[in-house]
Amino acid sequence: MKVTEDLAELRSLRAAMNGVFGLVPTMGALHAGHASLVSRARAECRHVGASIFVNPSQFGPGEDFNNYPRTLEQDLALLESLGADLVWIPSPEMIYPPNFQSWITVEGVARPLEGASRPGHFRGVATIVVKLLNCFQPERAYFGQKDAQQLVVLRRMVQDLNFPVQVVACPTVREPDGLAISSRNVYLGPAEREAAPVLYRALSAAKEKYDTGERNAEVLRDTMRTIIRAEPLASEEYVSAADPETLNELQQIDGKVLLSLAVRIGRARLIDNILIEG
Repeated sequence: MKVTEDLAELRSLRAAMNGVFGLVPTMGALHAGHASLVSRARAECRHVGASIFVNPSQFGPGEDFNNYPRTLEQDLALLESLGADLVWIPSPEMIYPPNFQSWITVEGVARPLEGASRPGHFRGVATIVVKLLNCFQPERAYFGQKDAQQLVVLRRMVQDLNFPVQVVACPTVREPDGLAISSRNVYLGPAEREAAPVLYRALSAAKEKYDTGERNAEVLRDTMRTIIRAEPLASEEYVSAADPETLNELQQIDGKVLLSLAVRIGRARLIDNILIEG
């Protein structure tokens, strides 16, 4: 496995790798969810690359940029064990040099949900992903379904800007009690960790209503709200039953629906979703 901090070296190493190249962008603090992305890329591509960069531009004021977990040594060991070929660890100064002025803004699908709760977040996400796609030149890029809106935003961006890359969604990896695995789960204390599966319980209850014939989207949203509000340690930011492509909230469901929510439990802000294919 080749590891570099230098962009010129990255491009040189990448140019020597023929065949389909898969990229797994990460912010480090790797876990089983990231491992599933790398393993999927390894199975589908001749070469696999990963980036490790805690991207400051996707964090808002008062968010956890300074405290975000950083575990570089363990991350590199995991990537090597999974068969990654190339890892780039750029510095903030390389990604955002002095007088940096060029930002990528995706409009409609970036506005609701996470976009409304975290203004500027998707501008940061879109900009760093464009830079990574430009630097790595992959044929495929792998992202987790846990960040469902991010997938929608990036697919829209790739299509609109004619990037020759396939955005591949990989299933959410969960703990045995249903909690979606996330780097931010380390913020949960014992009681908070016990409360955290309430997100998946809420989503599952709404899906069960759908499975038994309920097509009123507000009923599904109310089902999620009721379960979240019954957990004393949980504070909801939003619950959603939206069109999976436009992210517009639905009233009556006729086909696919993306159930999603954001909940604060202690100092952890957790998100989760279930995509119902119809």
